[in-house]
Amino acid sequence: MAFMNEDQPVRPANIVNIVGINQGKRPLTMGEPHAPGLTARRFAALLAEAHLVIDARDAAEFGAGHIPNAYNIQLSSPEFEQRVGWVTPLDVPLLLVLDDDADAARALHNLAFLGLDQRVKGYLAGGMKAWYSAGHMQATLPQISVHQLQAHLQNGIGMRVLDVRETSEWDEGHIEGALYLNYKQLRDRADELGLPLDAHLAVVCASGMRSSTASSLLQLAGFERIYNVTGGMNAWAAARLPMVDPAGRPVRWPHASKPDWFEQ
Repeated sequence: MAFMNEDQPVRPANIVNIVGINQGKRPLTMGEPHAPGLTARRFAALLAEAHLVIDARDAAEFGAGHIPNAYNIQLSSPEFEQRVGWVTPLDVPLLLVLDDDADAARALHNLAFLGLDQRVKGYLAGGMKAWYSAGHMQATLPQISVHQLQAHLQNGIGMRVLDVRETSEWDEGHIEGALYLNYKQLRDRADELGLPLDAHLAVVCASGMRSSTASSLLQLAGFERIYNVTGGMNAWAAARLPMVDPAGRPVRWPHASKPDWFEQ
């Protein structure tokens, strides 16, 4: 049985800021936006003051090690700034984690299109290497392949699947028995999944990018055994693994040849 949310438009947390910019009530950043590079010590101090960390590295890097409670929203996504707007609480100060200064500049440039650069208080100079060198704690997010997921589902170990794609994607075909909740709604509605915090939960999207964002939100909500499915439903379809439609009928995946960047 799948969990289906009402098919209602989701308003981004920063909708007032977006509308204000569009109406000329809030100016776009003049010139290139800037935020300071922070030492690991200063970064940790700001984190303790209720700043929110956006780790903009790729899902695999995030999975290997990240700052606890960070959101993974990949700079490589064509919707980077929109996704930051969708999933972050309004007016919470932001801290960035990236691979290098060039990526930090690019992230700030992209965030400025929605006025979100004004919330960024700095980025971690030296990236996660600096964080590790300073002796700070890190968390991990296990990554599993679609073949590993299929094996877990067949072995009956109690693995559940959460699909976080758009409703239209879900309707085209999904893993039988999967739960459904759009990643944009997870921050406010994760409790509606009705799962214990120690449940084994594999999170899937089309490619593994949105699911990594969703997985980081679930970790922040206290879920302890989250797994990001690498390659997502694109990889599942390419492997010709079984799927069903919303009525539970078997379907043939119609988009197995879509490029990797499609619906990331």
